[in-house]
Amino acid sequence: MLVDSHCHLDRLNLNTYEGDLAQAIAAAREVGVEQILCVAIDLATIPNVLVIAEQNPGVHASVGVHPLEQEDQGLQVEQLISLAKHPKVVAIGETGLDYYYGKDYIALQKRNFLTHIQAARSCKKPLIIHSRDAKEDTLKCISEQADLSVGGVMHCFTEDWDMAQRALDMNFYISLSGIVTFKNAVQLQEVAKKIPLDKLLIETDAPYLAPVPFRGKPNEPKYLVQVAEYIAKLRGISMAEIAAATTLNYQRLFNIA
Repeated sequence: MLVDSHCHLDRLNLNTYEGDLAQAIAAAREVGVEQILCVAIDLATIPNVLVIAEQNPGVHASVGVHPLEQEDQGLQVEQLISLAKHPKVVAIGETGLDYYYGKDYIALQKRNFLTHIQAARSCKKPLIIHSRDAKEDTLKCISEQADLSVGGVMHCFTEDWDMAQRALDMNFYISLSGIVTFKNAVQLQEVAKKIPLDKLLIETDAPYLAPVPFRGKPNEPKYLVQVAEYIAKLRGISMAEIAAATTLNYQRLFNIA
């Protein structure tokens, strides 16, 4: 069994499935992807994310606001805590800091990030972290504010081994997406070899970042197989070992039976 630990089912391109999300989920199951975490990125679409989780066995949800969603940066801790009470919600996020696209409103991002961290502390749920060009500030916020006994995941990780190691030391998992399969992702491929197997997660981040050989096309959960196969080859272990470890890690982190 494989688990897509980060996907946006509410945003998939469903043209090849006659607009039917159930068909896309079934296509993933046919290749062994049996559990999916549908991650929210703004307030407007959280209700739809929750409905998707309710209606599809094996699908769970997170609640949060992406750091680049400026319109929702007034989010309150109490809002997140209330949303997180839904029985299918297993995490807070995605949240974090993005200085690549959001360098003009860094202070706003930091405030929103801390709101998510406070909600996660209260709910005792793990954080799903997005970090781009914000290494030191991201790690500082986590180390000073997060509940490290609960931890979380650095999603779609693209940074160096130093950041990975420091996140691992704070009880965070590292999740790799289709980016690891890109020819120019040499640094990330080296990181992928070093992550302890019991702290590794895999994801599609669909509909974004389709892995080779589908790069440039809309991504979907069934392409998680290519991510898993590539990492297994990098590490010199079997696909079965990657599948077993990442499934167990997902269930452990997000407290899923």
